[in-house]
Amino acid sequence: MKILAVADIHGSQHRLNLILKNIEKYSPELVVICGDLTQFGPGEVAKNLLNQIPIKTFVVVGNIDTPEVEKAVNDSKAMNIRLKKVEHKGIFFIGVSGLYSDDFKILSEKNILDEKSILVSHKPPYGTQDKVFFGKHSGSRELKEIIEKFKPRLVLCGHIHEDPGFTKIGGTVVVNCSMGKRGEGAFIELNGEISVNMLN
Repeated sequence: MKILAVADIHGSQHRLNLILKNIEKYSPELVVICGDLTQFGPGEVAKNLLNQIPIKTFVVVGNIDTPEVEKAVNDSKAMNIRLKKVEHKGIFFIGVSGLYSDDFKILSEKNILDEKSILVSHKPPYGTQDKVFFGKHSGSRELKEIIEKFKPRLVLCGHIHEDPGFTKIGGTVVVNCSMGKRGEGAFIELNGEISVNMLN
């Protein structure tokens, strides 16, 4: 499976155009957007951006989005995967948003995550692709605990514009695919192994 993963579009048509360019260049089967589609809305901006994407798209909203933006995602061609287990070509994707503070707790209680799943989160886990100014870590400790407990094969995230890239927590590959400061997200191939190409 080929995935184009991005985050932190922040309402930018320029960033959306980069996504469209990379869809044409890399021919992914799926686009995954890890939140912050807008800059505090409005919902119509999110819907307009999402409806331009010509292939299947999974989305979670971010902390700079609003409930109106989430409603617009639900009304768009894309699929909101927040707290859902959604299958694509035999692989399950589960999403947690950056908008609701109890999502990690609910996810842990639902017990729907496993070692074969892909977790889509707006925030990165604490200590992994989450460095901001002066090297300070600002990821989610709750997410790190979830990863250590359930060991998903892949975590896609954004939120921290300063630290796009990928690394591992145990056997879990964590990809910060933020477009917020530099880069164009990540192109990921799943063929038994996970291959990650950060797009610049």
